[in-house]
Amino acid sequence: MSRKENQSFLTSAATSATRRHFRELSVAAALALVLLVLAVVAPAFFQPQPLLSLLTREAPTLVVACGMALIIISRQIDISVGSQFAVCSVAAGLLAASKLPLALVLPASVALGAAMGAINGALIAGLRLPSIVVTLATMVTWREALRWQQQGAFVNLPDGVQWFGLSQLAGQWALIAVALSLLVALAFATKHLAAGRFIYAVGSDAEAARLAGIRPQLTTFGVFVFMGALTGLAAMMNVVQSPQVDPKSGTGLELKAIAAVVVGGVAISGGRGNLWGVFAGLLLLACITPALTHLHVEAYWEKAIQGAIILLAVVADGVRTRKERN
Repeated sequence: MSRKENQSFLTSAATSATRRHFRELSVAAALALVLLVLAVVAPAFFQPQPLLSLLTREAPTLVVACGMALIIISRQIDISVGSQFAVCSVAAGLLAASKLPLALVLPASVALGAAMGAINGALIAGLRLPSIVVTLATMVTWREALRWQQQGAFVNLPDGVQWFGLSQLAGQWALIAVALSLLVALAFATKHLAAGRFIYAVGSDAEAARLAGIRPQLTTFGVFVFMGALTGLAAMMNVVQSPQVDPKSGTGLELKAIAAVVVGGVAISGGRGNLWGVFAGLLLLACITPALTHLHVEAYWEKAIQGAIILLAVVADGVRTRKERN
């Protein structure tokens, strides 16, 4: 191959890679812009403690967003995760308050989340019901049942629960390490393991996946169970950050998780996306709040901006899909 042909090949490969990862690169650029604004208007944001606190708060959300990415890649949606999160948080708090060891509280929370995910999965995969309808119904059911049971009362946690009995600094780093380890493991699994590729195949074309020997309904059921289990894990990660459990915890979590996933380049139509983009999308959304605070913008604009970001991402995905078909 001549030098000119080699340069042409490299240019073509670079252009192809840029197009393939355009959304992720756009999110990275937007994140860099937000960080630049924060560096100018709020340099204190880059002090170690504020950054550590931010990453600790977002660690449970990252866990939920990873599960939501798999849900959307499989061409489904789950808007009940906020309610599942609240139920698992309160259940974990009550178990911990009854002096049950944390080594048993954690798997109990994960198992409860998996059970609620299994209910969603059975209705969606087993009865072929629309996921948006099923998860809307379970979202309301779990939230209202919890409201009736708790009557708004917080759950007070005993000593030794906060930060898993570690120091605050060690506990913060432990939560961040868990979230990042899960991200790396799932990123590897979705790219290199058969189970991960099945999710992409089902999301791309369920009928073609079935003809290839994949069982789409079983895959869908498994994804919802896994989503519930991750929500239970995230709930436990949230519980240990405070001496009390708020029964209203998880409110708006589904919006933030979906926003991070869609902004991070996962196609709402299913079958495309990666978890590294989701990570970048979540960091972008997490930095918006302190940026708005330091710019003296009212806090309620955060939800409006999240909704607008979702809308723009969906529109961009629709335009891209239309161009590819043409």
